[in-house]
Amino acid sequence: MATTFAAKPQHLLRETGHLFAVSLEGLRATWRVREWWPEFVGQCWFIAKVTSLPVILISIPFGMVIALHVGSFNRQLGAEAATGAAMVLAIVREAAPVATALLIAGAGGSAMTADLGSHKIRDEIAAMEVMAVNPVHRLVTPRLWAASTVSIMLVSLVSVAGLAGGFVFNVIVQGTTAGAYFSGFTALVQLPDLFQALVKAWVFGFIAAMVACYKGLYAKGGPKGVGDAVNQAVVVTFILIFFANFILTTLYFALVPQKF
Repeated sequence: MATTFAAKPQHLLRETGHLFAVSLEGLRATWRVREWWPEFVGQCWFIAKVTSLPVILISIPFGMVIALHVGSFNRQLGAEAATGAAMVLAIVREAAPVATALLIAGAGGSAMTADLGSHKIRDEIAAMEVMAVNPVHRLVTPRLWAASTVSIMLVSLVSVAGLAGGFVFNVIVQGTTAGAYFSGFTALVQLPDLFQALVKAWVFGFIAAMVACYKGLYAKGGPKGVGDAVNQAVVVTFILIFFANFILTTLYFALVPQKF
């Protein structure tokens, strides 16, 4: 029993080291753009195709829920004009990057893991190594950059859809004037908030691709092992994203003065 518990931290450290080793090796081939850009374009198109509609369908009701809570609270305080400012802060700073990352991990990341895992169990990865083709440079590098790039694009889409959903609920259902809703957009928001959302989206997309590619490359045990790798990739990505979100938000509030 003691041996089993002692082996778990060692296994965790070994897995973490392999994860970052694969990611850094993938980044090392970034400058060889001519080798991996066709795969990059294909992955960008695939990720955008499988995540665009779901992320819109999630963002609209998510914005409505935030508008419901914020609007009711502001009405109790007699500060309905501040609803727009609160909506922008909640959606742009937190909701948009996190929603984008969860869709990238759940839809795009799981597909990456399954794709690379199928290559692994069919010995296609070993065949690439025999032909002196680095599978990390050829397969992982374009996926890392594709997920990060699409995340930056999707975060703007999520923000617009969420604010539109909040407008419908806050203005049409709760009766707040449209002028009061839109006038609050610039009350508390500043340009670094947008930069923070873009940075978060890039980091979250990179984490999703990093975990997905690692789990796919190290899948074993046949088709069942690929399914287990997909499940593990999604769970681990969600955990890492929420930890990264806390760290980035803390750094943002520590480094950037807030608007009052």
